[in-house]
Amino acid sequence: MSKQIKELPVPGLTTTDKLRMLLDITKKISRSLDLQEVLNLVMDTLDSLIPYDAAGIFVVKCVDESAVAEGEEPCVFQAEAVRGYDIDELTNLHLKLGEGLIGKVALTAEPITSPDVRKDPIYINARAETRSEMVAPIISNTEVIGVFDLESDELDAYSEDDLEVLMLLASQVAIIIEKVMLHEQLIEKKRLEGQLEVARQVQLQLLPAKDPQLDGYDISAYNFPTEEVSGDYYDWVKIYDDQIGLVIADVSGKGVPAALLMAFLRASLRAATHIGYSPHISMAKVNYLLWESIERNQFVTAFYGILDVTNKTLTYTNAGHNPPLLLDKDGNSKFIERGSLPLGMFKDTRYHEYYLTTESGEVLVLYTDGATEAQSPQGEEFGRDRLAEAVKANRQLGARDLIAAVQQEVVEWTGGVGAGDDVTFFVIKAL
Repeated sequence: MSKQIKELPVPGLTTTDKLRMLLDITKKISRSLDLQEVLNLVMDTLDSLIPYDAAGIFVVKCVDESAVAEGEEPCVFQAEAVRGYDIDELTNLHLKLGEGLIGKVALTAEPITSPDVRKDPIYINARAETRSEMVAPIISNTEVIGVFDLESDELDAYSEDDLEVLMLLASQVAIIIEKVMLHEQLIEKKRLEGQLEVARQVQLQLLPAKDPQLDGYDISAYNFPTEEVSGDYYDWVKIYDDQIGLVIADVSGKGVPAALLMAFLRASLRAATHIGYSPHISMAKVNYLLWESIERNQFVTAFYGILDVTNKTLTYTNAGHNPPLLLDKDGNSKFIERGSLPLGMFKDTRYHEYYLTTESGEVLVLYTDGATEAQSPQGEEFGRDRLAEAVKANRQLGARDLIAAVQQEVVEWTGGVGAGDDVTFFVIKAL
């Protein structure tokens, strides 16, 4: 970067004159939301206030320590606007927090004026001609986000008045930087909200548009997401006129990653169903596909069954999902504790097939753990027993209304806040 020809400072400026000029600079920079434009404008007009031979605004950039290679620093200085330096001088400048005058100011949040840098033990020579230096912190919400650095080829070039003016200008720069950052965050927030809305609409289209209609059964399912998109999943597929495949699943995690995995699960399981695999074979196939495709810390719990109207049986496989709740015609409840490991955890997990005869008056409730793990204001979980009591108390309702009634009890248990995780119910009533 070649040195630029600077405007000569106006001779005999009083402190009042400098404050007026500072006010004028502040008005100009407050009109822009382009950070680079603002900082360049500050640098272009700064020399009228305080003479310098080199100057720079250096912003502290930090990343997560876990993402930094061994031996590297998580926080570094990034030159946002500079004047009077050679490009090689900046390239060779790799200051850490605490190193040099700039690094010390960033660490202590205290300004420094050095009348003779050659006699300053912490000075690091980044420019051979420099004799004196003045550095002020740029502070936002008590945190140093950068430094303002002025260098002169003359000894003792900066006074206390100069430092006060620089501190005032630094405070204005901090406000502008914060405003620009907030504006950028707002734009990013709106962009993400738009993407989430698209994802939500896509996910809603993946769920069944209506409940299945089978003679002798009242069946309904519903998902109550805690975020814009859900990691819970339910589905039903017509196999024959008297058979449907039904599934409920819970993907580890929340938000968009869980929703994407849910979509992958849906496609895989539907493909296995249409091929005609039995439930335990379908689960094994899907398990292998997930094991190949997802991260090792991800998994899916799922219950998949085929309901046969003619034989009044449910053939099912449970891959680590919550045990279904069965309420018999006399009102007795039990949780069916049969199943294997969740999907995607191990390559060759074996799944077993079980049979359940459905009798008139029975109610089978499939659910995700968002319901049973919903907490009261005192931190107590809703739990299985309360779920069983809620189903028993509302068993006379139709399947859709039963779901609504149980969900209302979950919400009331949480003090109106709602569950901390997605909640899904799949109810099968034998009429």
